[in-house]
Amino acid sequence: MKALVTGGEGGLGQAIRARLEREGYDVESLDIRTGFDVADPGAWDEVEAVDLAFLNAGVTASTGDIRELTDEDYARILGVNVDGVVLGVRRLAQVMDGGAIVATASLAGLTAMPADPIYTLTKHAVVGFVRSVAPQLAPIRINAVCPGLADTPMVDPQREAFAATGFPLLAPEDVAEAAWRAATSDETGHAWFVQPGREPGIFRFPNVPGPRVEGESVGAPPM
Repeated sequence: MKALVTGGEGGLGQAIRARLEREGYDVESLDIRTGFDVADPGAWDEVEAVDLAFLNAGVTASTGDIRELTDEDYARILGVNVDGVVLGVRRLAQVMDGGAIVATASLAGLTAMPADPIYTLTKHAVVGFVRSVAPQLAPIRINAVCPGLADTPMVDPQREAFAATGFPLLAPEDVAEAAWRAATSDETGHAWFVQPGREPGIFRFPNVPGPRVEGESVGAPPM
């Protein structure tokens, strides 16, 4: 059995790799530290079929102030967080004939996170993409995991504040377990929330009100 993990050298990536290895998977780590750029379309040309794929690579913006955001930083975060998922799914859809894909999003993909609006933008994009592309991919299953704040180097700038307030952080192993659950479930096209002290579960989005014509509701658009 084969699996791949993007961002496999980071905190969450290492935990996901360890979880897969316990299940007997031969795991390939695709990470910028080992020379793989998820934002490079050409890099994906060499990727072959696997049984499970975890598109986990992600970065935050260097500033939360939109007035200070540089073109380079904007391109970097979109490249890793959005292009890295879209390009990965495109390639895997071309070479896989079954199995599952899990994209790491965030609770920032389900709600507002004013401290980092651009990161939030990218994670909303991942959630919307996963929910929308799922029907095209069958029999491949695809889901997103949306963890809260996890104890990884990404939170280092605020670590003292979390400690001072007693705010609970997710262990990377908890996120890995949720990713494993999403990958091995029969579900597809869902966003799975992951929060300390709670069982991971599928986030239920409210229905969008439909149009009304002469006082009657109209069904879904013909798309």
